[in-house]
Amino acid sequence: MSKLTLNERVQILSLLCEGASMRSISRVTGKSINTVTKLLAEAGEACIDFHDEHVRGLNCKRVECDEIWAFVYAKEKNVDTAKNAPTFAGDCWTWTSICADSKLICNWFVGGRDADYAEMFMNDLADRLNNRVQLTTDGHKAYLNAIEGAFANEIDYAQLVKQYGAAPDSAKGRYSPAQCTGAKKKARIGNPDERFVSTSYAERQNLTMRMHMRRFTRLTNAFSKKYESHCHMVALYTVWYNFIRTHKTLKTTPAVAAGLADAPRGFDFIVALVEARAPKTGRPKKNT
Repeated sequence: MSKLTLNERVQILSLLCEGASMRSISRVTGKSINTVTKLLAEAGEACIDFHDEHVRGLNCKRVECDEIWAFVYAKEKNVDTAKNAPTFAGDCWTWTSICADSKLICNWFVGGRDADYAEMFMNDLADRLNNRVQLTTDGHKAYLNAIEGAFANEIDYAQLVKQYGAAPDSAKGRYSPAQCTGAKKKARIGNPDERFVSTSYAERQNLTMRMHMRRFTRLTNAFSKKYESHCHMVALYTVWYNFIRTHKTLKTTPAVAAGLADAPRGFDFIVALVEARAPKTGRPKKNT
């Protein structure tokens, strides 16, 4: 990274978190696509380590979880006929949890949508929480066993099960979503307060992810080509969202609201994380 100045690295990282594609960033900054890719990988690894170490001991009261769909290299139905498809090609789900009060992304996990991934995601979430919380998810069946295994009875858990009907005639089309006709609140573990059984913040967070990470945009060619790049971008985005981006309602960052930081950070903070992980250059000193 010695070929890039601090301002150049800050510009590239900022564009990555504002929904620009890697090719467009390369054109705007005049840097090669390999340079942009290398910086994303290094920043992603640094952000993974930082989040894993520092987003812990959380005193959340209410947490919401959801999964957001994307794909790597090719959609699942096209993987068999795709040329040179990598190991993790196909549908890709990003699991996220968000604190309803501080809006902090507590943890995230990228993988499939089955029970094994749900278990790993929930075990990780349980390790980050200090106290008993009220947890809400959608009606995905994999959550129930995963939450029972991770929290036992030390949680108040409910599912918000949405009911869907056909799209209205005026909106029918190839990509028209089904119409939500209602939702049922189902208490699963403990004694969840029905007033706070909601996934609204988690679903709004899904929209923010789609707006700020180009590879999540639907109906474009901006999908992730590599699983590793997908994870690196989610890691970078999460640290940006938690520690750098000022939440409009909170008037500060989620990390400050959650007591994890004293003040909002800047992208130079992520650059510093990258530099701290970089191998030291120069000749080793000889013992005398």
